[in-house]
Amino acid sequence: MGFVVLVLLCALTGLVLGDSKPKTCSELRQFYSGKGFSLNGAPQTEISGEHLGVCSQGYTCCTSGMEENLLNLSRREFETQVKESGRTLQASLNVQLKSFDAYFLELFNRSEASLQTSIQTGFGPLFSQNAKVFQDLYSDLRGYYRGSNVNLEEVLNEFWARLLERLFKALNVQYIIGEEYLECVAKQSETLKPFGDTPRELKTKITRTVIAARTFAQSLGVSGEAVRRVSQVNMSTECVRAIMKMTYCPHCSGMAFAKPCSNYCKNVMKGCLANQADLDSEWRNLADTMLEVVDKLSRPYSVDSVVLSLPKRIAEAILYMQDNLNTFNNKVFQACGSPAQSSKSEDQIKRGRNAAEEVSGTPGAQLEKLLSDVSRMLRDIMQYWVHLPRKLCVDRNSGPSETDKCWNGMNVASYLPEVMGDGLASQINNPEVEIDITKPDMAVRNQIMQLRIMINRLTYAINGKDVDFQDTSDDISGSGSGMCAGDQCSRDTRLSAPNTDKPNVYSYPSEKKKVVTGRSSQNLPCVSLYLLSLVTVLLRR
Repeated sequence: MGFVVLVLLCALTGLVLGDSKPKTCSELRQFYSGKGFSLNGAPQTEISGEHLGVCSQGYTCCTSGMEENLLNLSRREFETQVKESGRTLQASLNVQLKSFDAYFLELFNRSEASLQTSIQTGFGPLFSQNAKVFQDLYSDLRGYYRGSNVNLEEVLNEFWARLLERLFKALNVQYIIGEEYLECVAKQSETLKPFGDTPRELKTKITRTVIAARTFAQSLGVSGEAVRRVSQVNMSTECVRAIMKMTYCPHCSGMAFAKPCSNYCKNVMKGCLANQADLDSEWRNLADTMLEVVDKLSRPYSVDSVVLSLPKRIAEAILYMQDNLNTFNNKVFQACGSPAQSSKSEDQIKRGRNAAEEVSGTPGAQLEKLLSDVSRMLRDIMQYWVHLPRKLCVDRNSGPSETDKCWNGMNVASYLPEVMGDGLASQINNPEVEIDITKPDMAVRNQIMQLRIMINRLTYAINGKDVDFQDTSDDISGSGSGMCAGDQCSRDTRLSAPNTDKPNVYSYPSEKKKVVTGRSSQNLPCVSLYLLSLVTVLLRR
């Protein structure tokens, strides 16, 4: 009886072993072919995986060649994913830049048209005789906003000086007034104030407004360019291996149904995007400072009210000079001497009138919407760089980390390691991506410096101060940035920033691996030299 049982057991065992056939690779072959790869050499059934360098070396449907192809595919897909996310943000910044740019330049056009109409209507010949002076003022203001290397205060001073010369001659046709006499008149203008307090008041408002507008437009351009450059940084080999392991190793292992665990995906992404996350601090500071500038552009004198009030204030200044001409003349004659009489009769121009419309000090509906849209966008993108890993994981449909039905890098089970912090320094113990935290990506560091420079410019602009903008050949205004509309790049130096390659701001030790070295490591060369000298002395003995 015992013998019969033994025979039956042996038969059953043979039956079971006979039915244990290798699993088919049809699903992987279909998936692999769908990615555009040839099926030449692709196994029909599972094979031993000792040849694999990234995925598990158990039974697999992937050859080493297939693994290499999927590794390269992982790089392309991940870099494309990061770039596409960056393009979306860059497009948003570009829309705001173009909207603000178009609005501000249209303000100049409306203001100039209003000046032409009001001065021509209110003063007649005075406008036609001095039209070039007014046209040059607006041309210089537009040029400054677009990035011309001019001093805004000097532009305004030059305008009032030229207007004074023209008006003094036009209102004193009974005298012969030469260039030397006009130079003497100009010297008296600072104390005699022929236009009253208008030049001083306008200078304060116009410089603050136009400097703020120009710097704000530049900051939108610099932000977009930083996104473009940082989003196209090449990924490290370690990052690509981690992405491959998370994305395609489940297919090689016959578990294509499994999505990566949420926390597992976050650790991979945080490791791969550690350098980008280091932009977070300066990026948030830039957004905060830009919001301060937005506030300045809306109050206490909104940007549109300041620009559109130019015609009325200039007309007021001309009227002031007309009303006080005799007093001004007497003081000028005392200081510069009485000019010779001309043969022309004293056909003095009649007093004009201020035909310019009153402009409200509160922002209009269009400006309010524009600034509101910009503010909303700035708040939305403030944490872009630290939220990017999570966003990319959501885009990849990673599974919930609290279940045991997600891919954890080895099999379908729960993921136990904790999620790393943001930035390069926080990745020292990242279990998924091997990173040398002592070697940051210098392309990203350069953009961090660009953001700091822009923050400094904005801070100056908030206080109504200008910063010397210098053009560079290969920096923020580089071609192909995607931030230019039409011929904007060819004429707009506003988007340029000084080269920051010269200052060696970041100094990092050269040790490999994920090790934070102390100060003593900096003395290693000296210690080595000392030991070498000691050995030499001992050998000589």
